[in-house]
Amino acid sequence: MGFLDSLLGRSKPKEPNLDDLFAVPPAALTLEARSGIIPTGVGAVAFREVEGGAFDRAEQEARALIAADPNTEVEQVNDGFGYTWQVVTQQVNSTSDLVTSLHAVNAALEAQGFGPMLLCSTVYFRASDGRTTALVYLYKRGTFYPFTQVGKHQRDSAYEIQLRGILDEDLPVESDMSKWSPLWDAPGMDR
Repeated sequence: MGFLDSLLGRSKPKEPNLDDLFAVPPAALTLEARSGIIPTGVGAVAFREVEGGAFDRAEQEARALIAADPNTEVEQVNDGFGYTWQVVTQQVNSTSDLVTSLHAVNAALEAQGFGPMLLCSTVYFRASDGRTTALVYLYKRGTFYPFTQVGKHQRDSAYEIQLRGILDEDLPVESDMSKWSPLWDAPGMDR
């Protein structure tokens, strides 16, 4: 960031850091203690579909890393919007193991030069009233935000803001709410 940028109030966006994902397990404990929502054991990594052998190898490497764990299932879903989702389900609900698997997918794709294709990673939580919330990590911004879908293309913005106040203690939460994109019917959200 240069001198002129600081004078004009411009700030440099936070760089992505895949290790930020490892802050999710403590945040999950905070969310459970303060709001009663619990992890579902499901998460996903979304990335732009790309053709080519190198990308296929990177994707297969990521899936092989995860599939080595007998308590983990991996499913690939194309969402119809040009994104592929690697949906990871833990048989034994361990947020730490889930985050490790999501990190492996992201890291494998990034190591092969496909970092710019990464969109987001999600970890899903469920409230006692049945609402499902995705804790979304925006790869290009290096920040998190909550997304709660409550109907066909309806979100619970008030609840998301409430969760933001809780998450601020543990995670770098996206301050620009216009970046809180809805992930309508995201793969894994209904599990």
